[in-house]
Amino acid sequence: MEQLPNCPKCKGEYTYEDGSLLICPECAHEWSKEEAESEDAEFTVKDSNGATLRSGDDVTIIKDLKVKGSSSVVKVGTKIKNIRLVESADDHNIDCKITGVGAIKITPKFVKKS
Repeated sequence: MEQLPNCPKCKGEYTYEDGSLLICPECAHEWSKEEAESEDAEFTVKDSNGATLRSGDDVTIIKDLKVKGSSSVVKVGTKIKNIRLVESADDHNIDCKITGVGAIKITPKFVKKS
């Protein structure tokens, strides 16, 4: 049995086929299989200079960042090794660990590839 993709709108897992369309019964979103395949292939993350980032890259912070829920600040020039890219609804596509701060998510426009 073929595994159908989750709904791109609500991430519902109960999608079904109706002719050439895929339909989500939870939010009534309809899309074609071609759209689903092209969306999977299009996920890319670019840094502040436009360089394409990949999981495992090293990056450098280009602006002081306040850490939400803490009094910590990540300073300009902080190097982050071995980032992980994730799809996120709020544009925080970089998961990483910073010494002294811990695990955080960062918006790609605040980093440059090292």
